[in-house]
Amino acid sequence: MRLALNLGYLAAWSTPADHLALAREAERLGYACVWVAEAYGSDTATLLAWIAGQTERIGLGSAVFQIPGRSPAMTAMTAATLDLLSGGRFRLGLGVSGPQVSEGWHGVRFAKPLARTREYVEIVNRALARKPVEYAGEHYTLPLPDGPGKALRLALHPVRDHIPTYLAAVGPKNLELAGEIADGWLAVFFAPEFAAEQLAAIRVGLDKAGRSAFEVVPSVPVVIGDDVAMCAELVRLYAALYVGGMGSREQNFYNRLATRMGYGAAAREVQDLYLAKRHRDAAAAVPLEFIDRTSLLGPVDRVAERLRAYAGAGVTELSAIVFGDADSSAETLRQLHEAYIKSGVGE
Repeated sequence: MRLALNLGYLAAWSTPADHLALAREAERLGYACVWVAEAYGSDTATLLAWIAGQTERIGLGSAVFQIPGRSPAMTAMTAATLDLLSGGRFRLGLGVSGPQVSEGWHGVRFAKPLARTREYVEIVNRALARKPVEYAGEHYTLPLPDGPGKALRLALHPVRDHIPTYLAAVGPKNLELAGEIADGWLAVFFAPEFAAEQLAAIRVGLDKAGRSAFEVVPSVPVVIGDDVAMCAELVRLYAALYVGGMGSREQNFYNRLATRMGYGAAAREVQDLYLAKRHRDAAAAVPLEFIDRTSLLGPVDRVAERLRAYAGAGVTELSAIVFGDADSSAETLRQLHEAYIKSGVGE
C-alpha cells in the first residue's frame, strides 16, 4: 500500500502557497501522488499544472474532474496536456458530482449518471488513444449529424499510451461500473470493516471486463494525537457536510452510504440538523464510531495498526486528508509517514 495526499481545493483557510508546500513535503517524504479536487471554486486542472511545474516525481491526480463541467474531448485534451507537462505523472479521476452542482452550477441534468459516465469514459479513452473521435450514444454524438463537423484526432501526443482513469463511486452500481471501465476507484468514507461489500461490487465489474488489476484509493481524514475523541472533533464538520448537506434530502449518496454501513438513524439526524442550518449540532450528531472507522485517529502506533487494516482490506493507495494550517498539516504528513513505516505495509 502506498501513501498519497488529498489537497482538496482552495478555500478561505488554505492558500496556494500552503498547497504547494504540502505537495512538496509529500514528495520529499516519498508519497506516491497528490490529488486535487474541485467543486464550484478553484478548478483542479490549473492547480495541478501549477504543482506539476514545481515538483519532480510525485504523481498528480484529479479527484475529480467533474463530468458535467467539461466535454469528453476537453477532458482528453487537458489530461494529455497535464501528462505532457508533468513528464507522465498525471492520473485522471472523474466523477459526475451531485445534482445540486451539476444542475445548479453547470446547467447539466443529472439524469442517468451511470450511462453518461460510461459514454464519457469511452470517448475520453478513444481521444487519448489518438483515434478519430466518432461516437453515437444516448448522451453524446460526435460529430454532430447533418453539420460541418468532422471526426478529429487529438493533435497532441501524450507521454504514455494509456493515462490511468479512476472513478469516484459510492453506490453499488457505480462501483460495478468502476470495476468494468476504470483503472481504479476513488473512495470516500472507506471503512475496512465495510470494504468487502463494496469490493464485491467492483469485482462484478472486473469480471465483466475480464480484468483483475485495479487500484483502490480512499481519501481518509488523518488527525494524530493522544486522544482519539479529541482527534475526531476536527473531522466532525467534514463528515457532517457530506452526510448531511452534500445533495438534497432525496439525493445524498453519502447519507445512503452511511445508512448501508449501519448508521441509518444517525445519518437521518445529521441530515435533518444540517438542512435546518444547525451545522454544529449536525457535526455533534455524527457518531464517533463512524468517524473512527473512516479516519486515521490517535497516536502514531494506533494509526500504524489501522494502516494495516486498510491494507488488509484491499487499499492500494491511501490518500490522506489533513487539517489545520500548513505547518501542522506538514507535521501530520510526517507523523503519518512514521506510522506507515511502523506498519510495514509499504511496497
